[in-house]
Amino acid sequence: MDVTFKQAKLANGLTIIAEVAPGAHSAAVGYFVKTGARDEESGVMGVSHFLEHMMFKGTPTRTAEKINQDFDRIGARNNAYTSHEMTCFHASVLPEHLLGEGGANGILADMLRPALRQEDFDTEKNVILEEIAMYEDNPFWVLYEKVMEERYGRGLPAAHPLGHRVLGTKQSITDLASKQMRDYFEHRYSADNTVVALAGRLDFDACVAEVERLCGKWSRTGANRAPGGPGVHDHSFELHDKKVNRAYMVMVWPGPSATDDRRYAASLLAQVLGGPDNSRFHWALIETGMAENADAGFEPRDGCGDMMAYICCDPDRRDEVFRTVEEQISGLAATISDEDLEKIRCKAATGVTVAGERPGGRMQRLGRQWMYQGTYTTLEDELARINRVTVDDLRSILKDFPTRPRTLGWLLPEQA
Repeated sequence: MDVTFKQAKLANGLTIIAEVAPGAHSAAVGYFVKTGARDEESGVMGVSHFLEHMMFKGTPTRTAEKINQDFDRIGARNNAYTSHEMTCFHASVLPEHLLGEGGANGILADMLRPALRQEDFDTEKNVILEEIAMYEDNPFWVLYEKVMEERYGRGLPAAHPLGHRVLGTKQSITDLASKQMRDYFEHRYSADNTVVALAGRLDFDACVAEVERLCGKWSRTGANRAPGGPGVHDHSFELHDKKVNRAYMVMVWPGPSATDDRRYAASLLAQVLGGPDNSRFHWALIETGMAENADAGFEPRDGCGDMMAYICCDPDRRDEVFRTVEEQISGLAATISDEDLEKIRCKAATGVTVAGERPGGRMQRLGRQWMYQGTYTTLEDELARINRVTVDDLRSILKDFPTRPRTLGWLLPEQA
C-alpha cells in the first residue's frame, strides 16, 4: 500500500498524524489519550476505564442513543479501550463518512467532551461493578492482577501505579465520586495529552481543518507522566480459592521498555519460548500432557517492560511443571537456533503486514507508536527491524533480562 506520512500540531498542543493511502478503500480515525491506570491516584483507581464508558453516555449535543445511531447510520466499526498506558476511541468507515456533518471524526471529537451527568455516572457505576465481578470469575485474570499488585507494590518504598487494576476494585469504584472523575478528566483529557491518528483514503488538510474546528478550543494542561519504571524485587506467593480445581501460575520478570530497540528481540524470544504450536513450552508441556495451557509473552511499557509466563495444570503436578518451565528458560540460550528464529520472525512479519493492509490496523499502530515514542516509523522499517534480529540478539535478552528478580504467583484449589 502506497502511503505518505503527514503530521500537524494545533496551537493548543493537540497532535494530528496520518498515513494517507489514496488507494485504500476505507479510512480510520482514533483519538489516543495518554492516560491509563498508571496515571491514577490509588484512591481513584479505575477512573480511566470508567471514563471510557462515560464517553458513550452522551454529550451536551448528543444522547447515548444518538451516539449509537450516528455510528450505525454511517456503518462505522467503532470501539474503545483502556490500558495501563493509554485510552483510545476509534472508528473505521468508508472514506466519504470520515469527515463532515455526522462523520466519524466529528462523532468521536464530540464524545471526548462528555456531559458527565450525575445520573449517568450512578447508572454506569453499577455496570463497572458488574464487569469487575465478571472478571473475578476468570482465574488467570484474578492471578495476573494480584501478581502486578505484588510486583509493583509489595516491599517497595512506595507502590507504583503500574500495580493498579485497570478496572479498579469494588471499593475504589464504589467510593469514586463524580467530582473526582470530572477533575481527572479536565486534567488528563487535555489537548496536549491527546493524539489524533488517521489512516486510509483521506484529505489530510481537510482533516486538520476539521479537528481544529472541533478541538481547537480544548485546554492545554501540561499533563505528564512520571518518567521511568519502578524498582522491582524477588517475590512469590500463593492464593487459594474453593472455586478453582486447577493450578494457575503467572510469572513476571523484567524486559525492555517500549522505547528500547531490544523490544523486537524480546517479542520474538517470548514467541520462541511460549508462543502457540512450535514453542518450547508447547513441546515440553502441552504435547507431553503436563499442562493444559503454557504461554509466554512480552509487554513493553512506558519506561520499563515485563516478560511473562502463564501456566495451567493439574495441582498435583505443579512442582514438576514449574521445574520444566525453569529448565526451558535456562536452557534456551544454548538450544535456540536460526531455524527457531526464522519461523517466529515469519509469523511476526505476517502479523504486522496483515494488520498494515487495513487502515484501521495502520491507525492503531500509528497512534500507539506515537504515544510511546513521539516519532514515526514506517511499516517497512518495522519489518526491517524484525528481520535484523539475530539469535545472538535473543541470547542477549536472556542475559540482559534474567528471570530474577521475578514475581511468581500461584492460584490453587482451597486447601483441605
